[in-house]
Amino acid sequence: MSEQARDPEKLLLWLEWTVIRRLDGLLHGDYRSLFRGFGVDLADLREYQIHDDVRHIDWNVTARLQTPYVRVYNEDRDVTAWFLLDLSPSVSFGSERVQKRSVAIEFVTVLARLLSRHGNPVGALFYGERVDTVIPARGGRRHVLHILGRMLSRPERQRSAATNLKDLLQTGRQVIPRRSLVFLVSDFISAPGWEAPLALLARRHEIVAVRLYDPLEMELPDLGLQIFQDAETGELEWVDTHDRGFRKRFVEAAGRRETALRSAFGDAGVDALELSTTDDLVDAILRFADLRRRRRQLSAGGSLPQHLGGTHGVPMA
Repeated sequence: MSEQARDPEKLLLWLEWTVIRRLDGLLHGDYRSLFRGFGVDLADLREYQIHDDVRHIDWNVTARLQTPYVRVYNEDRDVTAWFLLDLSPSVSFGSERVQKRSVAIEFVTVLARLLSRHGNPVGALFYGERVDTVIPARGGRRHVLHILGRMLSRPERQRSAATNLKDLLQTGRQVIPRRSLVFLVSDFISAPGWEAPLALLARRHEIVAVRLYDPLEMELPDLGLQIFQDAETGELEWVDTHDRGFRKRFVEAAGRRETALRSAFGDAGVDALELSTTDDLVDAILRFADLRRRRRQLSAGGSLPQHLGGTHGVPMA
């Protein structure tokens, strides 16, 4: 890592100039798509209209008046964001110049700065061999520098046990006090059992699963006989990548992991953002903005259910 990349102030300045400045132009100020608050105050009741969110129907009033009514809220413009960051050894992998760890650090820094710049507090939990760092949610550029400095100062470690994201998610449930926007940033190379805690966390918070990956984890090229090291356990093993059958089995296993991941995210009802070591960070965040925008449109675009007299189905988020 370069000297600039190790210095929190220099790295943040570089990201503000190369990433955030570009995003300002590309998003045209539409940060509402990224940072939507959570309405909690009931403002009024009114008759249902096409494209209202059916989840806001007040069933008691609807039954009493025999006409669908919806609850209208005063939207809380502020949102507290938390970053649950997996910094276990497998995240230090990168087949080219860029590691998944570096991608994660830059993504967290940019999102934290964008959020804090718009008055939103941000907090963080870091997982290595366990959850060893909890940074309370606060606002301001100085706080983002503090989070970035803590990320950069962490040593890269080898370990003898598998990552267990269940610990990170359970700690998140205990630590995060109010409904928040939670970014779970990980490569999801973990011991099984994290899926249920993710679903529980998503009941209270809005979750975005930021899945880190490297293209080499999806498909192996023909490199002949190679020594592979397990990033989690440190175990070394000779692998003949010239073996076409082995490469096929590798791709099939990667495909099964992808299917299982997507199923887990879908079952938990969380949005997922794929973030590769070859991605342009601006493009990745624009994808995130589009994902948030479509989520909002889908949430607000439900029409009246058939049993209430409507003619269209209800697209649910």
